[in-house]
Amino acid sequence: MRESLRDRCREVADRLDRDHPLTKDEMEQVARQMLTEADLPEGLLGWTMVNISSAFWRHQLSSVPPERRLFLLPHCLKHAEGCPADYDQFGMNCKQCGACSIADFRSVAEDMGYRVLVAEGSPVVMKIIVGGYVDAVVGVACLNVLEKAIDKVLLAGIPCMAVPLLSSDCRNTKVDEPWVEEMIRTPYVPAAAKTRSYVHLMRSAGNLFGRDTLHRLAPPMRGIGLADPAAGENSATHQAAISQAAGVDGAVQRLQGEVPDYAAEAITSDRLAGVDPIAATEAIAYDFLARGGKHSRPFITLAAYDAAMGGDATSSDGETNAAGFPDAVRRAALSIETFHKASLVHDDIEDDDSYRYGQPAVHHRFGIASAINVGDYLIGLGYRLLSRDMVGDQVDAATRVDLLDSLAAAHVRLSEGQGAELLWRDAKDRRLQPIDALKIYALKTSPAFEAALYSGVRIAGDAAELVEPIRRFSRNLGVAFQIINDLNDWIGDDSNKLTAGADVIAGRPTLLWALALQHLDDDDQETLLGLASDDCEMTVRERLQTAERLYRKAGVFDLSLQLVDKHQARAEQVADELESEPLRRLLYFLVDTVLERPEMPTPATVTLSAAMPVA
Repeated sequence: MRESLRDRCREVADRLDRDHPLTKDEMEQVARQMLTEADLPEGLLGWTMVNISSAFWRHQLSSVPPERRLFLLPHCLKHAEGCPADYDQFGMNCKQCGACSIADFRSVAEDMGYRVLVAEGSPVVMKIIVGGYVDAVVGVACLNVLEKAIDKVLLAGIPCMAVPLLSSDCRNTKVDEPWVEEMIRTPYVPAAAKTRSYVHLMRSAGNLFGRDTLHRLAPPMRGIGLADPAAGENSATHQAAISQAAGVDGAVQRLQGEVPDYAAEAITSDRLAGVDPIAATEAIAYDFLARGGKHSRPFITLAAYDAAMGGDATSSDGETNAAGFPDAVRRAALSIETFHKASLVHDDIEDDDSYRYGQPAVHHRFGIASAINVGDYLIGLGYRLLSRDMVGDQVDAATRVDLLDSLAAAHVRLSEGQGAELLWRDAKDRRLQPIDALKIYALKTSPAFEAALYSGVRIAGDAAELVEPIRRFSRNLGVAFQIINDLNDWIGDDSNKLTAGADVIAGRPTLLWALALQHLDDDDQETLLGLASDDCEMTVRERLQTAERLYRKAGVFDLSLQLVDKHQARAEQVADELESEPLRRLLYFLVDTVLERPEMPTPATVTLSAAMPVA
């Protein structure tokens, strides 16, 4: 049945329009119709979508030479008993002992020129793609992983083919081996890419923060000469520390058969030994600016500019078109990230967060006063990027004033939102209405999206008629994004907060807190309010458990997701009203990528008897 269904998926995929990647919803509609026509159960929906997606991309993947393809394998294919492979943060270093199919698949792929990685999860794969190391992915994974990844693959326009594992028990799993070998041996047929892709714009945004480009667009005024006890400024450690994606270099070296012997750590005070004290702030600021983050805001600026100019950077010749962008739009994109990074330095101080991008926060490395100063420096750098003409970067006075005005307005609103949050956090009365939480979200998060979009379209030309649509879109996108961010706080974030439920412990005003107060009875409200009091005698664990119990009792997780849906619908309505097809497509792309729903943890269940499990 799998063979028959896969063949049918290919027939259906060959009839689809290949000019634009399908959204997940569109793919789901196609798969549902196919299953209905074949009188097959809905339980096959995810499997069918994955196979339609693979069939959709197989022609474009053929146009990518094998040496520009990544072959991704999961750990769970290994023979669990006695596997001699070593593990590190970049995955499994297969010893090719012959005990499982991993070595066989790997040999076929490497003989063809593929880069091979045995690892779990999509973040490192996205970084490898965006970093420009490969242009297509073939892989094996369990079905639920592929179902989650399909959104990013479809939306970004990454040629990708995958074969689902036959089970998801994560131990000694099996796969349709002939399918995998057939997929690996997809022949190289040179051809121009047809399906539009945002990958080149993502790469352009990331490339802004490489050392050479960053220093060209934002020339250091003091010179950055960091002391490195090992080998000076050109050492591997220093180069890795200023790289735009710390984990990528190690993963790529693993792909090339090398294991890195260094970690890309943020600079500390000992690295500043011998540096002119006046230049030290610049060194810290540039180091923080260059590391970590998804660079989503610079991407938005570049993509908005491209959309306003016709969307050529998403075409088959996208790399060339993106390379031709004027430095003015690059500096605008860079300035947006500079303001964002400044706000993160200050936020980490105000919230006393310990980590940022997997490294100790700036104030934990250099002290609170120095960190405040670094944030202030980044704000000044952001304005300097837009306030002056540079060679080959002439911008007319009216455009420059509009850009500066937009960023200044965003800066003021961000400070108002952050100020409201801090005043609430430090107040004695911790009661909060949902509408007030949403107002704080709109002020804190939305301005960055608005400034990023407006900067791109304004540099492209007159954007007066887009001011109001961009504002409405950004407000709804920002509010929905912040709600999702609060929900993620209950899952934990390995790169930043590291502690589930940290917002409750820190006493931050969140929509979850406000909704709980609105829907709990008086006694439960008092219990919840007591969790945020300075004299609460509960342990951190007890406070989190109590908060989660009350949140679930009030149904705040479901209510929050309903509000995400509401604000997403409003953002999509704005997109629907736009005349420009490239800009409309970009706004939908932002909605689908920025508003990624979290998987909320479910409470543990207890089996009462063998015959009657509690669901």
